[in-house]
Amino acid sequence: MDFKELSFFPAPLIKTLLPGPRSQEFLDFQSVTEGAAVSYPKGMPMALGRGKGATVEDVDGNIYIDFFGGAGVMNVGHANPFVLEKVEAQLPLMTHSLDLPSRPRRDLVEELLDVLPAELSRVFFGGPTGSDAVEAAVKLAKLNTGRKTMLSFEGAYHGMTAGALSLTSGLAFKEDLFPLVPGVQFVPYAYCYRCAFGRKPETCDLECAGFVEHRLENPHSGDGRPAALIVEAIQGEGGSIVPPDTFLPRLREICRKHEVLLIVDEIQAGLCRTGRTFAFEHSSVVPDITTMSKGLGGLGFPISGIAYKKELDTWTAGKHIGTFRGNLLAYTAGAAALCFMREQRLAEHAEELGGYMLDWLDELAKESEIIGEVRGRGLMLGIELVKNKQTKDPAPDLAKKARAACFQRGLLVEIGGHFSNVVRFLPPLVVTKNLARKGVEIFADAMGEVDKGR
Repeated sequence: MDFKELSFFPAPLIKTLLPGPRSQEFLDFQSVTEGAAVSYPKGMPMALGRGKGATVEDVDGNIYIDFFGGAGVMNVGHANPFVLEKVEAQLPLMTHSLDLPSRPRRDLVEELLDVLPAELSRVFFGGPTGSDAVEAAVKLAKLNTGRKTMLSFEGAYHGMTAGALSLTSGLAFKEDLFPLVPGVQFVPYAYCYRCAFGRKPETCDLECAGFVEHRLENPHSGDGRPAALIVEAIQGEGGSIVPPDTFLPRLREICRKHEVLLIVDEIQAGLCRTGRTFAFEHSSVVPDITTMSKGLGGLGFPISGIAYKKELDTWTAGKHIGTFRGNLLAYTAGAAALCFMREQRLAEHAEELGGYMLDWLDELAKESEIIGEVRGRGLMLGIELVKNKQTKDPAPDLAKKARAACFQRGLLVEIGGHFSNVVRFLPPLVVTKNLARKGVEIFADAMGEVDKGR
């Protein structure tokens, strides 16, 4: 398939001052009727009308290149016609069935079992958000081990429900909400650009993984042995941080040695985004449990699930439930999206195109005084902005300015990172090389403006 046909052309196409007048009307209405926790319109002030492939159009007719992708949801692109056709066929038949078996549900399970490692032979669908998948995974780990504590990582983002938020490290999300679920301890992630142990790549001995083992073996660690260690194969909201390929295998070895379950969170990195169906495949690691959501819903239908080893299937009926765990449109879209990913070789496309984009961004970084590091895998990329390349002082203010400058030029990007100083690219995986190149050129132009205005 020529992915060019899936997106609006030409893109970007900005016809009005941003936000446009109709968008401003929607934004004004939202500001006086909806809760103040609304966030994305503050960084990307617009009201959306249509989406197509790797592009979106606002209600004023302005067209943007989408490097945001619904925070990693739109893996197969907005309004993907292959998926849309399947959903439209299911819509008049039935839309909700709790967890009763159905053809759409079976189709999705079969598609998942076809791409998951053979060891992960059990699938369970819960509530319609990734946070619920994390809640289910933790619950299953505690049921199987009889232990109550958890180990997570600095920079982790696992969701906003109470349990998932407890596993999320960012204080900005939770410090005024304490106490949450007790018994969670955090250890440093393999964040090589800002190594917690002061190492350089050439002197690294995976001290971060060694510290995990130290925590598990030290009788004075302050906590008992945890039920599980939860980790993102690539940290997403933490700033698109790619650990060394030896990191996950070492964690797998440590967890097996100490009889701690390994949960790998694939909610954002999974389903072809990083050049593999699941990001843990880059390290040839099989977790005990993995979490899924975001791209699993195909066209953005809400769904989440976990896959796990058969021997962990010990919970009793109703131990984890949710009214909307039976959305047949989500099952249909998910099965169709997985089929599309396989037939169109989206993982390979993401890997190849992501390599080009990293090369282009590396060239930009060489000329920039404020790009500290460019990193990523596949189409999960991050550009860390700093005040000074030598001191690496984080520059969250510059990241906000970069996002605003990109928006005005017709490019949607997001911000993340341990210090909110990383510009993140999460485009739909059907983005073409031409659109990707245009997006990087727009970003380069925006960075020139930000650098000049310092």
